[in-house]
Amino acid sequence: MDRRGFLKTGALGLTLPAWRAMAEEVADQPVKRVGLIGSGWYGKVDLLRLIQVAPVEVVSLCDVDKKMLAEAAEIVAGRQSNGKRPRTYGDYREMLKEKDLDIVLVGTPDHWHALPTIAAVESGADVYVQKPISVDIAEGRAMLAAARKHNRVVQVGTQRRSTPHLIEARDQIVRAGKLGKIGYVDTYCYYHMRNNGSPPDSAPPDNLDWEMWTGPAPMRPFNKSIHPRGWRGYQEYGNGIVGDMGIHMIDTARWMLDLGAPKSVSATGGIIMGKGGSSNVSDTLMATFDFDGLPVVWQHRTWGANPDPEYPWGGTIYGDKGTLKFSVNGYDFIPNEGSPIHRDVTMELEEYPEDKTEKDLERHVAPAVRYHMLDFLAAIAKRDKPVADIEQGYISTTACILANMSAKLGRSLAWDAENHRIAGDDEANKLLARPYRGPWIHPAEASV
Repeated sequence: MDRRGFLKTGALGLTLPAWRAMAEEVADQPVKRVGLIGSGWYGKVDLLRLIQVAPVEVVSLCDVDKKMLAEAAEIVAGRQSNGKRPRTYGDYREMLKEKDLDIVLVGTPDHWHALPTIAAVESGADVYVQKPISVDIAEGRAMLAAARKHNRVVQVGTQRRSTPHLIEARDQIVRAGKLGKIGYVDTYCYYHMRNNGSPPDSAPPDNLDWEMWTGPAPMRPFNKSIHPRGWRGYQEYGNGIVGDMGIHMIDTARWMLDLGAPKSVSATGGIIMGKGGSSNVSDTLMATFDFDGLPVVWQHRTWGANPDPEYPWGGTIYGDKGTLKFSVNGYDFIPNEGSPIHRDVTMELEEYPEDKTEKDLERHVAPAVRYHMLDFLAAIAKRDKPVADIEQGYISTTACILANMSAKLGRSLAWDAENHRIAGDDEANKLLARPYRGPWIHPAEASV
């Protein structure tokens, strides 16, 4: 059976009815020309899932690491049906000058999300950008404005919204009213994922353009703990663990419960146990988000024991009729009366055997990324908003950034979502946009 035939008759339609119609729509679309900016770990994960479910031709790859770029080009050539090796670039601006791309994927470190996304929508492409959408709130607002101005579809990589067992939990547990009145939501991550070491600085490897990698972020010496894949430990390039892991679960709670933006955010935390290392993001944080009287709490701790070994990263929704625990690996519904319900994630290793051998692939997450790509492509066909539209990504990203800001300032922040400001706090509002290192210009300044 060819790929199109599988999409029309295979496992997608057996998981959730909506996926069948979506897969058929995508299979009948003209071939889309695709470019990827940021060909490291998750850039490739996203791109290779897109190749699995859609008639696309990957024509361009961009990365400032020549080694990563060459490896990605070889992998893509072996995976796409025409066998062609994509063009390669070290500067996303040169790639976008071609103006021949229908879709651009942005899989860079967080400090490089805003400028390429805005440039891509200006070039006429629809965009899939990884989460969080930005490192500061003003960037995110500029990205949203650009997407709307140019009428582009922008999907954010918060693929919990396309995770089959979580869709089931939302529809059959939450929306069915089985939790009763909901009074509290807890989201959390207890992975020991923060690097507490302090390796010496060094010259960057010859294959890496460190100046371009740093881009608008503050310049600091190269360190092997930053690249590859260690940059989340540094606030210059992202928003730490709440910006990495927290956004997924906070966004899932918002999506399941149809929540808008928080009215206020109050957080406390910092580097409690990991002192002395080069990482400068918090190893401990507790943040409370007030959604019109419903408290949603985030907490992470990169040390000590996990209070629930079955749920080291996830969320718990508490209602007066029952409790729902959810994660990437499954969910548990525990009613006050009646029998509990347990679901495990469903992987698709037989349908997509390449998943079995793909390096560093989170196999349990791969189906959700595929469905997220299908949703993205269906939105493109309809010129409609996808499930993780840029506005939803902006709201969830903003919540995470406000949590870090609250902990830094030592006070609660009242968020005025309509005006994109922190009410009555001039000092906090000065932190809405980070200074850019020249010659790069912050998009909020560029639009003035």
